[in-house]
Amino acid sequence: MAHFAEIDENNIVTRVLVVDNSLEHRGQDFLANDVGLGGTWIQTSYNKNFRGNFAGIGYFYDEDLDVFYKPQPYPSWTLDTTNWIWVAPVAYPEDSLLYDWDEESQSWVEATE
Repeated sequence: MAHFAEIDENNIVTRVLVVDNSLEHRGQDFLANDVGLGGTWIQTSYNKNFRGNFAGIGYFYDEDLDVFYKPQPYPSWTLDTTNWIWVAPVAYPEDSLLYDWDEESQSWVEATE
């Protein structure tokens, strides 16, 4: 099965639908016109074979780079353009505890719950 993400005027994914493989080559046209959904549809890969990540609702589609990625979780995080994931300025601690990111202190703090 082929997957297609609908993007809005701000390139934000609003939904992801499945199309039969026999229609994959014309998925945009099939969803927009044949099914009558309109909109802009971009194919996404469940296995991450292309376009960075499998698109999810709320993801951003970067038209220039032709990739999908999650919204930036914190202002200090940067986008790793090899793996298309957001990376904290400080590495996650490598122990058995759970941590949450604290943007104010720019550090990982032990989770309380």
